[in-house]
Amino acid sequence: MNLEYSLSKTFQAVRENKWHWYFYWFCRITLAIGFFIAGMVKITGERFASGLSEIHPMGTYLVALHHTGYYYTFIGVAQVVAALLLLVNRTALLGALLYFPIILNIWILSLAVRFDGSFISSTWMVLANLYILCYHYDRLRALWVKELSKNPPLFIPLKPKSYKFPFMFFGVSIVVLSIPILVYQFGYEVLPRNSLEVCKRQFEGKENEAAGFEFCECVHVQGQPLDSCLQSYELNKNLNNTTQP
Repeated sequence: MNLEYSLSKTFQAVRENKWHWYFYWFCRITLAIGFFIAGMVKITGERFASGLSEIHPMGTYLVALHHTGYYYTFIGVAQVVAALLLLVNRTALLGALLYFPIILNIWILSLAVRFDGSFISSTWMVLANLYILCYHYDRLRALWVKELSKNPPLFIPLKPKSYKFPFMFFGVSIVVLSIPILVYQFGYEVLPRNSLEVCKRQFEGKENEAAGFEFCECVHVQGQPLDSCLQSYELNKNLNNTTQP
């Protein structure tokens, strides 16, 4: 049994299941809402996440992006178009293909600057986008399956007919969706947070409180790059540890 055959059988089982169909629509609608709102903010000329300080790592990026003129508007239009395409059955795959590089860029950016606002949500959106793409495996398989004409066509039911609840799929999904939450909560020693007060709160009463407060001021008061502030934090932390009796 080759890999392509196994994938085809799995795909057929998914497309025949009503619960997967519900989840597929849930992903499409929620992703469309997210991009439509974000895109309209850009089209109307407002700065995205306008409440974020301009010297915050993400704030600095968003301010610079806001000043790129029609490029900023173009991103908004692309997001709205992707959102609308997702809502139409005939164009859902095209919408997912347009959506993916945009949300992937947002996800990598969020991880790079450890941004509270989209660290978890952008990860979930990437996963939801991948699910939609996998749901259209029959149309994407031409990218890697050679000589499709020699392979029997996949049977695609017009309407899902199985109501068997996919416990394994949703169980694994819950575990996978929990990973970014755990990484965000416990994967980083320090986070810039969205304000000086909240940033300092994570260090209060802890061993590296002084070094942590300097890190927060480096980000939110001095407006230094995140990497520079992290390096200074490590240096101050090690210095404090060596001077303590």
